[in-house]
Amino acid sequence: MDKLLDTKQLADYLGIAVSTILQYRADGTGPQYIKLGHLVRYRISDVEAWLEAKVARK
Repeated sequence: MDKLLDTKQLADYLGIAVSTILQYRADGTGPQYIKLGHLVRYRISDVEAWLEAKVARK
């Protein structure tokens, strides 16, 4: 099972601001996430897949 990250942990992992993660989530452009009641969590595998899709191709 993947480790779950909260929003701050994800921001730290990616080296970006929490507000950027929140904007990605609002826009629907960020990685998939899991809602557990009012909690939002991100699976490492979903984050890695999202990052892979962002790799620039020639």
